[in-house]
Amino acid sequence: MPEVNHIKKMRNEKSLSINEISRRTGFSWETVKKYADEDQLPSENFSKKGGMMYEGKWGEIVSDWLLEDHALKKKLRRNNKIIYQQLKKQSSP
Repeated sequence: MPEVNHIKKMRNEKSLSINEISRRTGFSWETVKKYADEDQLPSENFSKKGGMMYEGKWGEIVSDWLLEDHALKKKLRRNNKIIYQQLKKQSSP
């Protein structure tokens, strides 16, 4: 997305030609033409996580734990066994 905005800025505000923008950015002429002169922006693709863990209620919990642990030192992070034990504790009443 930043590249597209940069191309549009060079075309609209600096009034550069398609060939000049292509030369400066390193993108092909066709790509620069598409992004510089069209009003439609490309949509970003978001991948939906799938699988058994995400279909159940545990996917979000484990994802949150992994994000929290990312800030910790490697030795202090949860491993698979600890995650399993904590999930087991949460599921039992």
